[in-house]
Amino acid sequence: MKANVIGIDGSAKGSIELPAVFETEYKPRLIKRAVHAIQTARLQPKGANPRAGKETTATYMGYRGVPAYRRTINVEHARLPRMKNKGALLYGRVARVPHAVGGHAAHPLKAWEILAENINKKEKRLALKSAIATTTMKELVEKRFIVEKELPIVVEDSFEDVKKTKEVLEILNKVGVGKDLKNARGKIRKRAGRGKARGRIWKMKKSVLIVAGKNSPILKASRNLPGVDAVTAQSLNVELLAPGTEAGRLVVFTKSAIIELGKEKEVSEVKVKAERKVTARAVANVEAKKVNVEAKAKKAPVQKK
Repeated sequence: MKANVIGIDGSAKGSIELPAVFETEYKPRLIKRAVHAIQTARLQPKGANPRAGKETTATYMGYRGVPAYRRTINVEHARLPRMKNKGALLYGRVARVPHAVGGHAAHPLKAWEILAENINKKEKRLALKSAIATTTMKELVEKRFIVEKELPIVVEDSFEDVKKTKEVLEILNKVGVGKDLKNARGKIRKRAGRGKARGRIWKMKKSVLIVAGKNSPILKASRNLPGVDAVTAQSLNVELLAPGTEAGRLVVFTKSAIIELGKEKEVSEVKVKAERKVTARAVANVEAKKVNVEAKAKKAPVQKK
């Protein structure tokens, strides 16, 4: 599978062979799980003190066989727990229940709840490969973005050295993503609801993702464009490729980024082979220990009683 390489002036600069990762099967459910795992990993545990609102003398006595000053039933009061510190100003005040002053919250957040949704390493790796492959599927990308040229869009490496945002915008217009950038710029709007009071005033549409081969000036030059994200090939994750768990993002790769994605497979294969060797060695050691123990047991003399 080949892709055309576009120059920063919009002209054709040859072609490049795409690595095998671009031929991975599309797995939407796995991609969704991987995105949820990334999002929930950012959550911090929070909750109320388990004893909040309960450190009072308030009790509820619904038994009629005790003196009137002790019971909270048949004394012309609501049947609620009341404070028992007799002689004090707070005597008889309702406490402990959620609707009382100083009472605990009803069904509060619990700090011990597990918020993170875990995913296996191999599944996460496969989800990333599947999300990368969806960047070449025009029917998926067209659902959310304006596609002007053939996918995937690969630009020559000189694009990584651009330092000015104005120049980045001009080049992106020439390579065929200008209409989507204009569409994203026109959809910046204020958030509805309480989020405005919590520092999340503006909402904007996701647009182009720029993937560079290494840490370069383009990452900083493109960060002020509305909806545009820029990362290196090593920092690529499923959430960037499938915002909102929906795969099929409009991506602009540099030529070196495509080469880096091809190296990932080689590195992972080497790691798997190394892990298999370690596992085989460990199994062999265990088997050898078992044989030694059995041999010693046979040689040991039988003690007579």
